[in-house]
Amino acid sequence: MKSLRDRFPNVPERIEGLGQLAYNLWWSWNPAARMLFKNLDRQAWKESIHNPVRMLREIPRDILVSAAQNTYYLIHYDEVMSGFREYMSSRICWFTENITGSSCKPVAYFSAEYGLHHSLPFYAGGLGFLAGDHIKECSDLGIPLVAVGFMYPEGYFRQRIRADGWQEQIDEALDREAAPICRVPDDKGNPMIVQIPFLDPPVFVTVWKAEVGQVPLYLMDTDIENNTPWNRGITSQLYTGDKEHRLLQEYVLGIGGSAMLDALGYHDFILHLNEGHTSFALLEQIRKKIDAGKNCHEAMAYVHATSIFTTHTPVAAGHDVFPFSLMDKYFSSYFTLCDMNRESFLQLGVNPDEPGAGFNMTALALKMTAYHNGVSRKHGDVSRNMWKSLWPDRDVKDIPIDYITNGVHVPTWIEPKLELLFNEHLGKGWKDRHDDPELWSVVDNIPDKDLWQIYMWLKVKLINAMRDQARIRLIEDSANPLNVVSSGTLLDPLTLTIGFARRFASYKRSFLILSNIDRLKKILNNTWRPVQIIFAGKAHPADDEGKRILQRVYQASCDPNLGGRIAFVENYNEQFAQYLVHGVDLWLNNPIPPLEASGTSGMKAALNAVPQLSILDGWWIEGYNGKNGWAFEGSGSDEQDAAAIYDVLENKIIPMYYTQDEDGVPLDWVRVMKEAIKSTGAQFSARRMVKEYAKKFYKHALEAASS
Repeated sequence: MKSLRDRFPNVPERIEGLGQLAYNLWWSWNPAARMLFKNLDRQAWKESIHNPVRMLREIPRDILVSAAQNTYYLIHYDEVMSGFREYMSSRICWFTENITGSSCKPVAYFSAEYGLHHSLPFYAGGLGFLAGDHIKECSDLGIPLVAVGFMYPEGYFRQRIRADGWQEQIDEALDREAAPICRVPDDKGNPMIVQIPFLDPPVFVTVWKAEVGQVPLYLMDTDIENNTPWNRGITSQLYTGDKEHRLLQEYVLGIGGSAMLDALGYHDFILHLNEGHTSFALLEQIRKKIDAGKNCHEAMAYVHATSIFTTHTPVAAGHDVFPFSLMDKYFSSYFTLCDMNRESFLQLGVNPDEPGAGFNMTALALKMTAYHNGVSRKHGDVSRNMWKSLWPDRDVKDIPIDYITNGVHVPTWIEPKLELLFNEHLGKGWKDRHDDPELWSVVDNIPDKDLWQIYMWLKVKLINAMRDQARIRLIEDSANPLNVVSSGTLLDPLTLTIGFARRFASYKRSFLILSNIDRLKKILNNTWRPVQIIFAGKAHPADDEGKRILQRVYQASCDPNLGGRIAFVENYNEQFAQYLVHGVDLWLNNPIPPLEASGTSGMKAALNAVPQLSILDGWWIEGYNGKNGWAFEGSGSDEQDAAAIYDVLENKIIPMYYTQDEDGVPLDWVRVMKEAIKSTGAQFSARRMVKEYAKKFYKHALEAASS
């Protein structure tokens, strides 16, 4: 296995800590650490796409030698490294002081995807970013969590839009050696190989590790010579393949993930399952407890009392259901290993509303965990109604599905220039107590002009990033001129800019604001008060309806009658999400209610002073206070909901934005911006969220595990 010295031979000894820092994603939520790499060479940082591992592998040695001799750089280096080492070595933290004391069993967190940074493209959307923010905050709070997932070598997919607007998928293999992940060695120093239990032919995984502050994220990879060609592709991509491929993925994730933890020395832990894809981990825990001497009833009771399940899906079709024939094929050995017959085993995954449909992963998770939650107050209500048949003797209000509203990891998503402004007015230690609502009242004291000037700088940065991306596409791919025009090259930073970035699924209604083109054209092309819209997002590769919706949006961005006021950002990812949630004027969200489980993108925007115009669904029901943005009730009619959006824009939003003082500052608008920050910073932070998980669930599950 390569040492850091072997990986980065050009890094001088005086600054060799850069290698250690590059492999810990702590740098991704600490601006001073990012500047440590950026200040080596800004062009090299840009060319590496903000990936310090790739940068240190490629940067010329003379630049590194010069930095190691630069007094000012070394002062910065020593300060950052001191902070990093202190963070990593700290054993006194919120969790030990408030929940468990000095030691406890770890929390094993299973998720099919993680959104941590674009250099690790192991995410498809909001579920992954929620998981990434969760484990970052667990690190900050000192929660002894170990995370389990997949190292997808082909990631999700790279989006390419043809000139006719149709989405194409381009597979790009991850350069593992240039990513912030390392192979995990076995006790002989060779790459660790773990056999997945009870599969024939056998399936093996090698193990990679991403360091997320103090939290280790272990990633399984089946792309190794030990496996048959079919099985090598089990972990190749997110959410692809037929039912059998999906079942194999979830078998490897849940059962293989448990076996991997055992091989790594994690023999006893509580479980937190992030969505139903991970539910097979429960079966392996039951089997292991029976193997250790418990009977079936005792094993199931123990696993039930020490397991947490979070559901994110308010749509019945979004829950994985596998045919019983496939369950027979892959789990027949489990029937006897778990001391059950076939019928009782399969009954664990039966949804009473659809008993013949197959083995339902969410039904399994809800039956076999003591603690379960939706991800907003409304989603908790929806989930209780959706799964009420699992508790037929209870009123819906008494069904034990709680809710913990999602939150965003504030240090990751706050824009660095805004962070500096908050340092000045909230105090330099504000991030340590950012879940305190009283802290944010000081935002009112920030001079309106100061906030507006920073915001305008961020808006220009966003539009410049879009133009730069269009230029690169033109040069590298000989893009059609329509692609260049549609990418935002005609946008004006002085124009009110709406952002809409979602997965292109029909229920999210990306097309809604385009419903009445004649009315929209008047809004966009108003001579004195123009408006422009930036769209971004991907359709699932198998979702042709989503692709048609995307095509409709793209074609609008090419329509000369709309004056170049609509742009579509190709291949939306975490890096561009940062630009977008920091740089638009208004965040738009209009799904069909109640199909928005939570929606964290609007939280990220609001944290950065971007108000939201949203239908009352998901988090916005809890977040909207009448002063921090705009809301409308969903009528169930696309035509009526589109009209509601146009009405709010024409009568409230546009006049407020363009009413400016002699310095060009829209004072009433800035007040809404400040209210957006104040109402989001504490209430919708991952810190508040993770503390709720710890107090409501982890504490009690850990007590049960120790009894």
